[in-house]
Amino acid sequence: MKTIQNIKQKSILILLLSIVFLGCEREISDEAVLTSFSSTGEIFTDSPVGLGSDFYFPYSGSKATAWTVDETEAYEGTASMRFDVPNADDPNGNFAGAIFRIEGAGRDLTKYDALTFWIKASQGVTIGELGFGEDFILNEYVTSLKNVSVGTAWTKVIIPIPDASKLKQERGMFRYSAGTQGTNGGGFTFWVDELKFEKLGTIAHPRPSILKGEYVTISSFIGVNINLTDLTQTFNLDNGQDVTVAAAPKYFTFTSSDPSIVSVNEQGVLEILSGGTAVVTATLGNQEAKGSLTVNSLGNFDFAPTPTRDSSDIISIFSDHYTNVPVDFYNGYWQPYQTTQSAHFAINGDNFLNYTNFNFVGIQFANPTIDLRNHPNLHFNMYIPNQVPSNFDFLVTVVDFGPDGVNGGTDDTRQQLFVRKTPSIVADSWMTIEFSLNSLTNRANVGLLIFENINFSSLTNLHLDNIYFYK
Repeated sequence: MKTIQNIKQKSILILLLSIVFLGCEREISDEAVLTSFSSTGEIFTDSPVGLGSDFYFPYSGSKATAWTVDETEAYEGTASMRFDVPNADDPNGNFAGAIFRIEGAGRDLTKYDALTFWIKASQGVTIGELGFGEDFILNEYVTSLKNVSVGTAWTKVIIPIPDASKLKQERGMFRYSAGTQGTNGGGFTFWVDELKFEKLGTIAHPRPSILKGEYVTISSFIGVNINLTDLTQTFNLDNGQDVTVAAAPKYFTFTSSDPSIVSVNEQGVLEILSGGTAVVTATLGNQEAKGSLTVNSLGNFDFAPTPTRDSSDIISIFSDHYTNVPVDFYNGYWQPYQTTQSAHFAINGDNFLNYTNFNFVGIQFANPTIDLRNHPNLHFNMYIPNQVPSNFDFLVTVVDFGPDGVNGGTDDTRQQLFVRKTPSIVADSWMTIEFSLNSLTNRANVGLLIFENINFSSLTNLHLDNIYFYK
């Protein structure tokens, strides 16, 4: 009985204490320490610092063994990180690239203003990208310094943080991508040492921008989604040099002047909701970003005519109604003479090619080329917004690469197809244009379509859809 009574008395006491504590609310004491994340700045000194045992994640297609610790080279201490960029024809990967992702909860980097390191290479080279913020999970704050020139002597690289207040729990400590475009396909080696986040205190004059700092105006339609591009942050270093980094959309705050016409999310993706005009701008921290996008929504979009030919009679280059052959590019952008930019878009899953600032453009499908001996006709739908220029003159060229299968070889043949200004060439309506390719004597290795202005035609904007060859 005594044991039972003691149990009852203790139970009553616990119950009373529970009632007392539940009835009281107290703020957390100022002396209480909240859980926080590591703020260690060092990533690699003589070895990886606090990254865990599984932190190196190569990009797809890169050489997985490109990174090692080199105990024979160091800027300071006894070792450095070594990166062996493979030859362009290396079967194990034709470039070197990866992220360094910390295991666990990540680090609090809010007290730093830059990622810094020392770097040198086996020869003078250009490294495509160096940066941080990529973790293969959310990739929220990817930051990159592009086309970094590296010599054979140790030099310090400073990659400013666009807005350190955002990096409260960052796992992406370092990222790199290096190829052999500047070495004619030959591999090389570069080393990185003393990799760390630092508070330099000498990084000043932030100047964010979107769209390369340009004030762009476009026309579009309800249902189109548009990605804001060329998001950057520029700082001035203590040596007077400006450094510009590519900054992830999450660093920015985007604003639409009329969200009922154009909405914009935190990833910088615009959605056109109704007809009218809206201007999208951005800020980074407390700085207004240079550049804006004015969208003139023309309302609902008229879709191209739905193709009716049987798929067995079709070799499709671009259409959502047929299976397309492999295409190398829809805009090769042949410098220095080409001005054509791509502004391709989709509405309700239907894709359209949109070329702006148009002078000429090439669509290449050379891997493999296609055999058109049984498909001697070309079809495409074309839409010219607003108005047809008075001097409209349009040329389509179909190029066969010949038996060697090489563009620009000695056995290439081509047929030119002219679209002249006639009453059937109208604005703001889809046109169906078809040609016979019977004048193209060799059609077994066709690999290129070229669209271009000729005779000083001033056409600058066009849409294309349903580009295919047919029986």
